Amino acid sequence: MLVKGKQIDYALYLVTDRHYLGGRDLVAEVLKAVAGGVTVVQLREKNANSRDFYQLALALKEALVPRGVPLIINDRLDIALAADADGLHVGQEDLPVTVVRPLLGEDKIIGLSVSNEEELREGENTGADYLGVGPVFATPTKDDAAAPLGIEKLRLLRQKTRLPLVAIGGIDLDNLKAVRDTGMDGVAVVSALMTSPDIQAAARRMINLWQNR
Repeated sequence: MLVKGKQIDYALYLVTDRHYLGGRDLVAEVLKAVAGGVTVVQLREKNANSRDFYQLALALKEALVPRGVPLIINDRLDIALAADADGLHVGQEDLPVTVVRPLLGEDKIIGLSVSNEEELREGENTGADYLGVGPVFATPTKDDAAAPLGIEKLRLLRQKTRLPLVAIGGIDLDNLKAVRDTGMDGVAVVSALMTSPDIQAAARRMINLWQNR
């Protein structure tokens, strides 16, 4: 297992959504994305029942551990605990970080979604390990997404904290460089990878652009 003390590379953070796969196997597609350059995987399953979510988490963990890529669970503390995942990502309407931390343990990664300076300060004060900032641009992958922040707001939030920041929301090849140039530690993507018929090639293009190659 990865431990929190180990340096985490947030550069290309894949958030899963099986809806976009057209029946393709999730674990196989995630491994292709990792082969292309994905550095962190968040398993997000809004519609799966608990058993299916758990079994997917176990399968992904087994596949990712040998590759040194951390597995983060979206929202569900019970699944993160049951699967012994590397961490948990929570939103503003989920369990607070102060509640999650004692249950999950100090060695796990906890991420918090933020969209303004007040939420950013909350993340700092409650012990989040990284913050997911967004939505940066309009996105079809989250029905209840807030108004887009835009590049300048992203740059402002970057100046307010030393915590790792991962930008999310409508990020693709066309705007990735502008996001990178704000000083973000990484970008979280859903549709930019999950809709691609060749997810490995799509991931490679994104990580190469991030690394300015």
